[in-house]
Amino acid sequence: MIRAVVFDFDGLILDTEKNEFRSFQQIYRQFGFELTLERWSGCVGTDQSVFNPYDDLERCIGKPLDREAIRTSHRRQFDEWMENERPLPGVETYLREAKNLGLKIGLASSSSRAWVTGYLQRHGLIDYFDCIRTRDDVEKVKPDPALYRLAVQCLGVEPTEAVAFEDSPNGALAAKRAGLYCVVVPNEVTAPLTFGEYDIRLRSLKDMPLSELIERLEKSA
Repeated sequence: MIRAVVFDFDGLILDTEKNEFRSFQQIYRQFGFELTLERWSGCVGTDQSVFNPYDDLERCIGKPLDREAIRTSHRRQFDEWMENERPLPGVETYLREAKNLGLKIGLASSSSRAWVTGYLQRHGLIDYFDCIRTRDDVEKVKPDPALYRLAVQCLGVEPTEAVAFEDSPNGALAAKRAGLYCVVVPNEVTAPLTFGEYDIRLRSLKDMPLSELIERLEKSA
């Protein structure tokens, strides 16, 4: 029986990933290079230990960068685009429905706590969550399963009693490694990527009511 839902954040609740990628693409083009999704995809849903755009761009141009200036430029452009972003379709509906169904609600993100809670507060979503676990709580982020294991422990449920909602292959891998059901909802950036194991794939959380989704997962078990 499913007793809890655990949401990823970036690209699942709020589409930060599209704007992060677009901003770095713009920076690469200023230096005469193209940042492809294939190269960028390694860091989606995890951290920059897999792919660091600053290190990569330095290799491309063959000399050190003024990283502080680039970070400032990147953040300015990113923040400008994020002003127009709202929670992705179906997110608030799923959160309300989860509450109405009596489910525990968690969040597991490879981003920092300040990053996640700042946006959740801005969009009036933070009070929905019974537990939030971020990279501040673990030694290794996704695809390592630690974040999901901590989240379900915090919620007081077994992994088999929880369903994770993810937009990236790294996140989905973390959820399945931790033993949760996994529903993938790829976004504009992650849709072309190759996913491994998951239970259900949706184009949007608007595609299926949460109650119906849970019924399908429990029947499949």
